[in-house]
Amino acid sequence: MKKLSRLAVQSAILLAASAAAHGQNVVKIGFINPLTGPVAADGKDDERGAQLAIAELNAQKVMIGGKPVTLELLSADDQGDPKAGVIAAQQLVDRGAVVVIGHYHSGVNIPAARIYNSAKVVNITPTATNPQLTELGYPYVFRLTTNDDVQSVKLGDYVAQTLKLKRVALVEDRTAYGTGVTNAFAASLKSHNVEMLPREYSNTNTTDFKAILTKLRADKPDALFFGGYYTQASMLARQMKELGIDIPLIGGDGICSPQMTKLAGDILEGRFYCPRAGRTIDKLAGGDDFKKRYRTAFNVDPDVYAPAYYAATYVAVDAMRKAGSAEPEAIQKALRTGEFNSLIGTVRFDSKGEWVNAPVTIFSVSGGVLKPLGQN
Repeated sequence: MKKLSRLAVQSAILLAASAAAHGQNVVKIGFINPLTGPVAADGKDDERGAQLAIAELNAQKVMIGGKPVTLELLSADDQGDPKAGVIAAQQLVDRGAVVVIGHYHSGVNIPAARIYNSAKVVNITPTATNPQLTELGYPYVFRLTTNDDVQSVKLGDYVAQTLKLKRVALVEDRTAYGTGVTNAFAASLKSHNVEMLPREYSNTNTTDFKAILTKLRADKPDALFFGGYYTQASMLARQMKELGIDIPLIGGDGICSPQMTKLAGDILEGRFYCPRAGRTIDKLAGGDDFKKRYRTAFNVDPDVYAPAYYAATYVAVDAMRKAGSAEPEAIQKALRTGEFNSLIGTVRFDSKGEWVNAPVTIFSVSGGVLKPLGQN
């Protein structure tokens, strides 16, 4: 596939906007993520994944229903906040997006899903993992990742069968994601007869975990599970070190980011475990080529979820091609019945909108970086 420079990607975006201004046949695809705030680095990485896909597709001269179309990416910042996310979702709908790729957070995607479904706009999230999202029964909502239940079963199996831990402390941040992933992990531990200490709670503004950690230290757990995101998890890890709590830190995919090791330093070495949907980029057929194209376009390497946002954008457009239409109703029907080849693997969705047979990878920290321990 032809590599596009950063200038070429920017030019493709401007050409799409120009085509729209001149009334040409333009299909608008929304992208929504936190582009400001604590996880803005991830949001920008995800946005670049979608931008690269749009630029490549426009270079290929996409045909839908026998007619040439230009794809336009509409980006929106949901700030990682449910209220702001609902407003931003409505704005994308009002601007004419037929598909929206995102959100990053489950707690933002769940309320925003009602906006998309009511407007009959397709929503594909590559990162929101709370099972509640697809339990809503919205036909226009799809998840191109594994949900917390699936990831937590794999993590629970690893904790009980490989690490052979017997007693685990649970701390969660009370967000939809944090509560959901902790509940799912607890259910998995229960199935293995692993003892769990009474759950402790933080919130998204917590920076001092020492009171919680002092209490847990007296109970002598074998490990601590944190249900939340990497910014706070890195603070938690540092404070565990300060208090001499030398046990593994475990969490869901919200802490399974290269940013975690950058923020926490070397204290996670050999004592950190987390799951992530999908396979590592080096295990993807075409992963190395994607990395090269991404770097050529943006002069940085892709982070964790850029491949998934890139793939979701391609899947959305492939559904339009299969349907022969860019109407949302036709797109969602094609997504529910079709099979799609993508960078991250073969994609089929079940009746709820979940990715069928989505892979999961368990990671640890070795040599100061996240490294996969096993993929299935």
